[in-house]
Amino acid sequence: MALRIAWLTDIHLEFLSHGEVEAFLERLLAEDPEAVLVGGDTGTATTFARFLSGMEERLQRPIYFVLGNHDFYGGSIREVRRAAADLAAGSRWLRWLPDAGVVPLTDRTGLVGHGSWADGRLGSGVASQVLLNDYVQIRDFLPLGHKERFRKLNELGDEAAAIVEGLLPAAAERFGDLLFLTHAPPFREAAWHEGQASADDWLPHFSCKAVGDVLVRVMTAHPGCSLTVLCGHTHGEGEVRVLENLLVRTAGAEYGKPRIRMLTGVR
Repeated sequence: MALRIAWLTDIHLEFLSHGEVEAFLERLLAEDPEAVLVGGDTGTATTFARFLSGMEERLQRPIYFVLGNHDFYGGSIREVRRAAADLAAGSRWLRWLPDAGVVPLTDRTGLVGHGSWADGRLGSGVASQVLLNDYVQIRDFLPLGHKERFRKLNELGDEAAAIVEGLLPAAAERFGDLLFLTHAPPFREAAWHEGQASADDWLPHFSCKAVGDVLVRVMTAHPGCSLTVLCGHTHGEGEVRVLENLLVRTAGAEYGKPRIRMLTGVR
């Protein structure tokens, strides 16, 4: 029998009133998921933990989450990650996937996750003049000049890639099917915007080449395992098959209108 799994990403609950958050949680509860995957951008540095705790209190079932760029707004990367780790450590149901390792959802299907980070490498790379709110809302970026900012993006992407490479090969050997929950799309083709890949100036800020390279390398070496990547970040919806055994689904999103997607076929 297939599991009922809800997938949420870019729900941005900080844009909702208390009543609207409650109504969203009621909708989620009515779907009766057996587990929930939260792919980042739940709130901001000062609100994401409260929103996840409220979700846990209402649902009382496993909630696996990663962090998105907005979850760091108003804070530092180290502080927010520590808060995520502490939240999961003190919880019965919440699990921060970078700390959780490989999670067996069923005997056949495993779950791995990391929020990742757009690493500045795709599209026009360091030549891009796009200035995301990230770079004025996240304390780590505030003192950085243009080239320093891109070095930081490279560093964050490489860090994510190293963690994924440490987990994925053993998971691919153990399970026939894998889900990889992340925030930043790992491929150019998956960074959807208005029905097509993001423009070159935006791609460095919307995709993580370092993680994509790891996914291709590991899945090429494990043809007997199928991997589905679940990502968001760009607010555009689309699907791309990178390899025969590597599918990427990018979820669309709209501020103030959080969506619930029910995954099918997870056995």
